[in-house]
Amino acid sequence: MDDYQTCPKCKTTKYRNPAMILMVNACGHALCESCVELLFAKGSGACPECKCPLRRNNFRIQLFEDPAVDKEVDIRKRILKEFNKRQEDFPTLREYNDYLEEVETIIFNLVFDIDPTNTNKMIDNYKKENKDITQKNRNRQSQEEMELEELLEAEKAQQCEKANLYVNAELEEKKQKHKAREKLIDELMFSDADAKSIVASHAQATAALAKEQPKAAAQAGSGVVKSSKFSSGIQIGLRGHHTNSFLPIPKQEDLPLYRYTAPVFDYDGPPPPSIEMLGKLNYFANIRAANITERAGGYTEAMSCCRALQEAMGGLFYSPQSTHKTAVLATISTEDTDDMETT
Repeated sequence: MDDYQTCPKCKTTKYRNPAMILMVNACGHALCESCVELLFAKGSGACPECKCPLRRNNFRIQLFEDPAVDKEVDIRKRILKEFNKRQEDFPTLREYNDYLEEVETIIFNLVFDIDPTNTNKMIDNYKKENKDITQKNRNRQSQEEMELEELLEAEKAQQCEKANLYVNAELEEKKQKHKAREKLIDELMFSDADAKSIVASHAQATAALAKEQPKAAAQAGSGVVKSSKFSSGIQIGLRGHHTNSFLPIPKQEDLPLYRYTAPVFDYDGPPPPSIEMLGKLNYFANIRAANITERAGGYTEAMSCCRALQEAMGGLFYSPQSTHKTAVLATISTEDTDDMETT
């Protein structure tokens, strides 16, 4: 893919120069870092592809393979800094969804250069009309980011403390095993007791120590300072200075339990036979039987047969009254004919 990363001015590729750094401007076209330096050596320059006037401080390192993606990311960041309203700023969900759709339309127009003049005018008008709300949401967003950063740091510190406790527990376990081994060797060397009894007592002591190690590890884990907050920032039964910044969890009403009701199919024609009657009516004579693999998934030939019959019957239209109406109309027409002949 390095062959496609080419500077449009000097035609240098990433394959020939792996150290080449591509930079993207607001127009979405890329230039290598050397060409950018040469372009602004005279003080100003234009894009070699679209001839758009460029500024040195607007260039940024290309992060994606496609420079159009970098352009969209930059435009999206810039627009969302101004269009930062939330759902609670709107009276209804419908208005909030319309607002989000309008924001996406603005981003789409700027990315693909669709009527940029009117789009920029719309952005300027929005900035003037919603200046206070935008600033308020920025402050609230920065405060939430700080709170989230504090939570992440606290969780990271707790994880480090817990890891250190487990490491210390493992070191203590190794020390105890080493002491028990030395004690066994000393007893075998200097004790007058039987070697089998010494080894048996050592095995019992080792087994008892192995049972106590999980308890010690659990106690070490419980010694970690428990967090007073969830990762979302909600307090766990403790009062803090961030409690009021989160909305309470809404209470759900007690709803009735779900009860299954069989579906009712409306057929304008004659109803199809039930799936239990298909075998008795010999409908499976011309249908391929399901194999072992299909039956393992719960499929049977009765399902496809029943569905085919339901679809066939669902397309029919039959009314018993239509025959009666036809007979009545025929009688009336016959009587009219007889009257005309009599006349």
